[in-house]
Amino acid sequence: MNIAGMRSSPTHPLDLPACAIADGILRQRFRAVDVVAEALRRAEACQPELNAFTVLRRDRALAAARRADEAARAGQCLGALHGVPFAAKDMTPTAGDLTTLGSWTSGDPVPAESALCIRRLEGAGGILIGKTTTPEFAFSSFTQSPRWGVTRNPWDPERTSGGSSGGSAVAVAMGVVPMAEGTDMGGSVRIPAAFCGVVGFKPSLGRIPMTILPSVFDNISHFGPLARSVEDAIAFMAATVGSSDEDIMSLPLPFDFVRARKAGLIGRRFAFSLDLGFYAVEPAVERAIRGAVEDLRGAGAVVDEIPIGWSRAVVDQWFDIWCVFMSAYFGDRLAAGRERMDPSVVAMMEKGLIMDATYYKRIELLRTRMWRDMAKLFESYDALLCPTCAITAPPAGLTDDDFAESLPDGRLKGLDMTCPFNLLPQCPALSLPIHPAGALPVGLQIVGRRYADEDVLAIALGAEKIMARRR
Repeated sequence: MNIAGMRSSPTHPLDLPACAIADGILRQRFRAVDVVAEALRRAEACQPELNAFTVLRRDRALAAARRADEAARAGQCLGALHGVPFAAKDMTPTAGDLTTLGSWTSGDPVPAESALCIRRLEGAGGILIGKTTTPEFAFSSFTQSPRWGVTRNPWDPERTSGGSSGGSAVAVAMGVVPMAEGTDMGGSVRIPAAFCGVVGFKPSLGRIPMTILPSVFDNISHFGPLARSVEDAIAFMAATVGSSDEDIMSLPLPFDFVRARKAGLIGRRFAFSLDLGFYAVEPAVERAIRGAVEDLRGAGAVVDEIPIGWSRAVVDQWFDIWCVFMSAYFGDRLAAGRERMDPSVVAMMEKGLIMDATYYKRIELLRTRMWRDMAKLFESYDALLCPTCAITAPPAGLTDDDFAESLPDGRLKGLDMTCPFNLLPQCPALSLPIHPAGALPVGLQIVGRRYADEDVLAIALGAEKIMARRR
């Protein structure tokens, strides 16, 4: 599918950065109604082939756009996202919308209240146009579910969009919205961002309150933006960051918009690991990543390739946590819903239900060793660079089980390189699209010091400007 061909005009206001859309509506250079109508048109046009949406809120979105235009005529600003369309994931409750978590076992619930993250985006003037697809309970790196089917990659519909925020990534990549909400427990924002060629950001734990899980003490889960640009990711963060008693682990740290936009790279020091010690990285991905590293060096940054001696135990023990997550939060649905659930979800829940509690607690020892490695690294470097994914987007219809093999050389034939940084949830991690590998996108992952979200965004903003010169 030709991504650019989805757009009615390369100069349509919808193709501007989010804050420029808001400014144009406020100044009445164009109307929110026209922006939102175009977003809905694009969503409907790509839906038959790519399957990115579960719900389109045509009437309510257009009504909100009319209110935004009325406010602009009255000289009233609704916020930094005044009239900007956005999308939200089917995992996340939104008032008045079917929210299924990608599962038949959910029934047909229509929440009365939106999650805090969504309320904040709307409070900043954003207009929710629809809900996007996710695999069942957001469990997979492939967005395909028994309830909603397969979500496909806009660069090649025979390939996956990635998961679990695959519908949100497609919506952004297709120009439907400048930003979309996603959730990230093991890479679910960054994986589809890399495969679809957009920006995906996992903020530090607690920067955006996580309010949609049964427990407020889960420590691998994050809301985060998928966005057309780093600027749009910054706009999303500025609207959603901030402490709330709805999440006991949310942080009383304001978002520093100015710091996030300091994009200079001269003098920045980066550590670089191609494989984190154990991944088998596809040669085309390696070439693209090394090319990006050379671009950063050419822009005045210091990039040192360093060894990181991790092993596939990192992935295996993250997966054990993930199985317990699934069984603890959704395992009660097995008795009545097993036959309509994804068999991989069932297997994960069954494993989680019999996990030894002492073994589970000892995973923290691995996480501690990982953090000590990273803390040592951050004594000398501003961030760690590595691929977001070890491969480009694989064919739709495969599963995560197809990427769990240890190769003869001992390396993991893995898909993503993201879940290690959910074991270190206080470290922000961003996927930035760089030079493609052939016809498919590649993401560079930028991992920062704990709670240094603004610094990671600033680094990504500087790198994005460099990469744009090469594309």
